[in-house]
Amino acid sequence: MSMGESIVQGAISGGGRLDRALVESCPPDASLSRERIKALIGEGRVTIDGRAVSQASMKVAPGARFIITLPETAPLDAIAQDIPLVVAYEDDYLIVVDKPAGLVVHPAAGNPDGTLVNALLYHCAGQLSGIGGVARPGIVHRIDKDTSGLLVVAKSDAAHEGLARQFADHSIERAYLALTQGIPNPQRGTLRGVIARHPTDRKRMALMPEGSLTPDEGGRGKHAVTHFRLLEALDRAALVECRLETGRTHQVRVHMSSIGHALLGDQVYARSQKSQKALLAELGFTRQALHAAVLGFTHPVTGESLRFTSELPADMRELLDRLGSSVADQPISSRLSGAFGPGGKEGSPWPPPRDAC
Repeated sequence: MSMGESIVQGAISGGGRLDRALVESCPPDASLSRERIKALIGEGRVTIDGRAVSQASMKVAPGARFIITLPETAPLDAIAQDIPLVVAYEDDYLIVVDKPAGLVVHPAAGNPDGTLVNALLYHCAGQLSGIGGVARPGIVHRIDKDTSGLLVVAKSDAAHEGLARQFADHSIERAYLALTQGIPNPQRGTLRGVIARHPTDRKRMALMPEGSLTPDEGGRGKHAVTHFRLLEALDRAALVECRLETGRTHQVRVHMSSIGHALLGDQVYARSQKSQKALLAELGFTRQALHAAVLGFTHPVTGESLRFTSELPADMRELLDRLGSSVADQPISSRLSGAFGPGGKEGSPWPPPRDAC
């Protein structure tokens, strides 16, 4: 064991699939989520009865001895930059940010700085969880550069682990507002499949049938579920609410494109009609029309239920208005009441009456 590393060890309590068994068997103060354990297995940091294991899905028997070697928390190498932020909520453990379109979440090739992480390092004076490593401190989930809306970031390792656990068990509430090409029919439904990297175009993701990718095919696809419902029919377009059970790369964009209703302005998945192209060009609208409007979760430290809403930004409201919307000047995000959320509550009727706003 190298200097700075630590050990978590014990005996498997219930058996079954390795990653799940380890989550159940690790002491509570270890705060290891299933996703973190999967990553540690992939890095060769887990042994069962003295032998290194590499498959999170392998079966393990009750009583087997496990050792997990935790790496030293990486120092933060990204630089702090004074970039303005819209903060929806902040305490000692986490921060919820309303990200504008065009802002990259974390440094990567081609974007070494000027990212949300650089802004957060300045705003939080470096107090971010180190679990994400030098390039992604505090980052528990992401939204695309050209998607706007709500994002939660961990300031402590305990908060990071607690939030990661909720994302892994799909208990986070996430609702997006999208402007789509055409009007979905049926007006509501559930989209399922495996989302994987496109086999020939590395900038795209592709939707595959469930069970279509195997390890022998290099299958790294992930199960994805999106619930959608029509909020308002527009001029050859629609305002649609999309609720995520899972959070995969380009999930809403891929799922809506798969049923013939790609997002307006999407440079990767949409082929806009001439009239729509002209409107988008006139407005200077050059991004996918997608906004992370609702984010709800249980505070990972205090246990408090938190729910945040973000209204559509000006560029999407202007586009909505030009498409003939009757609600472009009204609150929208704050009226989404969890049509597909916990408990299966039905959402409010749409469009809402003007005297109700």
